[in-house]
Amino acid sequence: MRPSAGVLRRGAPYTEGARLWRLATLSRSVTTCTRQYCNSPSRITLPIASSRANSFCSHSKRLQFSYYYSTDTSQPTSTSFSDPIRPDLFYHLLHPPNPLSRAVPAFALSFLSNRPPTPISSTIIGWLPAQAPGEEAEAGLNDFTENPDFRDLLHEAIKQGLEEDVDDIQRNGAMQLQEGWMHIHDARNVPALGRIGDPDDILATVRVEDGKILPGTYSPMPAYRLCTADGITQLTEGLARKLYSVLEAKARSEKA
Repeated sequence: MRPSAGVLRRGAPYTEGARLWRLATLSRSVTTCTRQYCNSPSRITLPIASSRANSFCSHSKRLQFSYYYSTDTSQPTSTSFSDPIRPDLFYHLLHPPNPLSRAVPAFALSFLSNRPPTPISSTIIGWLPAQAPGEEAEAGLNDFTENPDFRDLLHEAIKQGLEEDVDDIQRNGAMQLQEGWMHIHDARNVPALGRIGDPDDILATVRVEDGKILPGTYSPMPAYRLCTADGITQLTEGLARKLYSVLEAKARSEKA
């Protein structure tokens, strides 16, 4: 079983993108659930695919997914789980209607373990359909839809992190450069020393003078993508902590 051509550009089964695709094969179960949904069952058990990293999707072993997808919206259930390989990434099952469909469930991807305050929360990275078009189709990376509000929040958090000088890697990079423009790269695909990364992996560019970053010059890269063949956004440690705090604050404000 392989993803459609062009979905996983580098084709490496060890990338987080491949893991996301593999985990998205949970949609096979949800596809079955969707058909059952039309027949109005009360509860549906969803198994989660094996966490073994050397396979796109292994059915010889499964982790039992102990939550339930309930078709009774009067009794909502907490259906969320973390990526078995990347524990900071969470999948939250959204009942229809949702931002992707009025009839089919979808997954909201988030760095927060708690369910998003709303299906369109700014804390949601993006959405993945639980069922792709076609009776037997499975959702893949090409079906991932970015959340533009999260993108804005991401850049806000990175800029604040640079202002507060919270990240050693970015600080050291500026010290080595001393003078000029420096790219802020996504840690999911760091370029070789002295090389410029792929445009879809460059978060932003900042001016460096006297070995110090000038946060006011922060310029987001329009070509940056939240999800590529190498996976979902992955920041360096200091910026990741800052993003997490910003997301938590945003979630609290959206609940208020």
